Amino acid sequence: LGMAAPAALQRSVVSPAGRHSASLIFLHGSGDTGQGARAWIKQILNQDMAFQHIKVIYPTAPARPYTPMKGAFSNVWFDRYKICNDCPEHIESIDSMCRGLTDLINDEVKSGIAKNRILIGGFSMGGGMAMHLAYRFHQDLAGVFALSSFLNKDSAVYQALKRNESALPELFQCHGTADELVLYSWGEETNKMLKSLGVSASLHTFPNLNHELNRTEIEKLKSWIVKKLPVEAPKTN
Repeated sequence: LGMAAPAALQRSVVSPAGRHSASLIFLHGSGDTGQGARAWIKQILNQDMAFQHIKVIYPTAPARPYTPMKGAFSNVWFDRYKICNDCPEHIESIDSMCRGLTDLINDEVKSGIAKNRILIGGFSMGGGMAMHLAYRFHQDLAGVFALSSFLNKDSAVYQALKRNESALPELFQCHGTADELVLYSWGEETNKMLKSLGVSASLHTFPNLNHELNRTEIEKLKSWIVKKLPVEAPKTN
């Protein structure tokens, strides 16, 4: 019978103020929740990150044993052998979560949103997850963003892109130079690798920013989101 279908991911949703014509999926960092990521952004902006026409979805990763925390349960998108950029990826857990997140994308498509009107991204591990999801399985999405994120040196993402011929979603990347958990150099190397493999990628550098988000970064992200997912002109008959 194969694997049981994974339970639908819990999610916190910010509805668009007007007609829903595009969707944004924001993946939290390790140990957080969708609700937590939404609250963090709300605290930074003094309001929800909300749009006239874009639904913002903050899913929560299921709790699983997490090796860097000695196997303690944590809300993580995938497991890691350790937090470094030159160790192998835990590909089984990454691939199984790609299936769960594909269900989330498909829910949006079923509600009438085209794939090229869906953006996916996230903070830290959430950004890494988004890059796997988009560049390996959903190359027809509108774009990807990765905030304080990285891919391991011989990531499955790079392997997939080496064989790729089609157009790829644009990447919007941000990273603080003072990040002590995910080094700036790891983010920079990820950006260079993806560019060399044909991804149109920008890297916004934040001096003195540690492993966190700030207002300037989120405002920049919001401008990019609206550029990638503009309000659609009403269809005329």
